[in-house]
Amino acid sequence: MTEPEAGGARPNLPPAYRLIALDTVTSTNDEALRLAEEGAEDGTLVWAREQTKARGRQGRPWASPRGNLYLSLVLRPECGPGEAAQLGFVAGLATGEAFGSVAPPLIEVTYKWPNDVLLNGRKGAGILLESRSHADGTLDCLILGVGANVRHFPEDSTFPATSLCFEGAPPDLSEVELLEAFSRYFQTWANRWLDDGFQPIRRAWLNHAHGLGEEIEVRLPRETLKGTFKDLDERGALVLELAGGETRLISAGDVYFSA
Repeated sequence: MTEPEAGGARPNLPPAYRLIALDTVTSTNDEALRLAEEGAEDGTLVWAREQTKARGRQGRPWASPRGNLYLSLVLRPECGPGEAAQLGFVAGLATGEAFGSVAPPLIEVTYKWPNDVLLNGRKGAGILLESRSHADGTLDCLILGVGANVRHFPEDSTFPATSLCFEGAPPDLSEVELLEAFSRYFQTWANRWLDDGFQPIRRAWLNHAHGLGEEIEVRLPRETLKGTFKDLDERGALVLELAGGETRLISAGDVYFSA
C-alpha cells in the first residue's frame, strides 16, 4: 500500500511502527480506525500535519493547526477493553518524557487524570482512546490518539492550555522531533506494561501526578464532586476522598484544580 507523505522530513521511527504520513486529514483517529477495520496491523501509526475535524474527549472539538503533533496508533492488545484503557497512561508517560527530551529544563511536566499532559500546570497534550470490540465483547482494536501543542495552543479552552514553544522551547522545534521521541518512549513503556503489568506504569504516573493529595473538583455527567485526590486504584480509576471520609472511585470525568 502506498500512502501520501506529509511534507518535509520523514520521521525516523523504530521498526515496530508502520508509518502512514499524511498532509491533511479530517481526524487521525478516524483514519486509524478505517485502516484498522481494513486489517491494519498493531503498530500502524497515522501522522498528519493538520486535522480539519479533530475531536477530544466527549466529542469536544480539538483545534489542529499546522505546527503541532497529531498522531493515532492502531493497537491490538490481547486483553479486555478495560485493561487496554491503561495504555492511555502509557501514552501519557511517553508524551511526558518526549516533552522532557525537547523542552528547557525548567519546564515542569505533570500528568492530569485521566489523559492529559501538562506543561507548567497548563495543558500541553491530550490523549483520546477509542476502541472497537467483537460481538462477544472481546477487543478488536484500540485507537490511541495524541495531540501535542508544539507551536500553537487554544487561548479560549476550558482548562488553560500552552505549548512547548510558548514555555521556552526553541522556536524552530519540529513536530517531527517530538514524534520520533514519542515513538521511542511509547515502545519502551508499552513493553514494560506487557512484561510487568500496570503497577510500574501507575507508580511512574503518580510520581508526577498533578494535584495528588490536593483538593480537586470532578465534574461528572450528573453531579460535581469535591474532595482530595488520594490515589489511582489498581485499574487506573481516580480515588477521591470526600469531606466525610467516604471514598469514591471515578472511572471517567473532568478534573479541575483549586486556584
